[in-house]
Amino acid sequence: MNKSILVVDDDPKIVEIVSLYLKREGYRVLAAYDGRQALEMAREKRPDLIVLDLMLPGLDGMDVCRLLRDESDVPILMLTARASDEDKLRGFDVGADDYLTKPFNPRELVARVRAILRRAEGEQEPPRDLRFGDLEISVMRHEVRLRGSPVNLTPTEFRILTTMAQEPGRAFSRVELLERAFGYDYEGLERTVDVHIMNIRRKIEPEPRRPRYIVTVPGVGYRFEGEHVE
Repeated sequence: MNKSILVVDDDPKIVEIVSLYLKREGYRVLAAYDGRQALEMAREKRPDLIVLDLMLPGLDGMDVCRLLRDESDVPILMLTARASDEDKLRGFDVGADDYLTKPFNPRELVARVRAILRRAEGEQEPPRDLRFGDLEISVMRHEVRLRGSPVNLTPTEFRILTTMAQEPGRAFSRVELLERAFGYDYEGLERTVDVHIMNIRRKIEPEPRRPRYIVTVPGVGYRFEGEHVE
């Protein structure tokens, strides 16, 4: 396998536990205990994935994630005691690919790491550009524009938006969007889809509280509305 994982947490016990489970799966593990060390190691060692705590001394995890996302597409799994929707929204907004709250099951963490890496390796999206009025989605360039201006979506937000936009009018359940965006089905993550949708709406909708593109389908999930312009 030979994939390298950088584990960042100021609690040595958590680093030890996470490292143990990851090494059992054949991953090479690097460790950092504060934000600045994490940033330096990420830039120098270029890991395949980062497990990142938010509450770090010196430079917190949000800042680390934001800085790394400006220069790299390395997958980032946030591991934190902050469990509110607002915290998750902020985490995804700065570029996290997944978000796991403490206390956590180490086996679940390993499953998420495996799924994120599998998704990063195996994604083969069709190079098709999509346009719906003022909204343009370039799958090939991994780019979204609204009225000509770039929209800064995280990789996960882009996958969710593209999944729905490629089939406008179809209602997607939260589980379907989970499988497309995260690569696995985990019931406890269904609420996370709602957080991503909130974030996408905030970025692309003229009136997020009265969405034009991503509408809620009661009892099902979400649907993308719009007529594709060739």
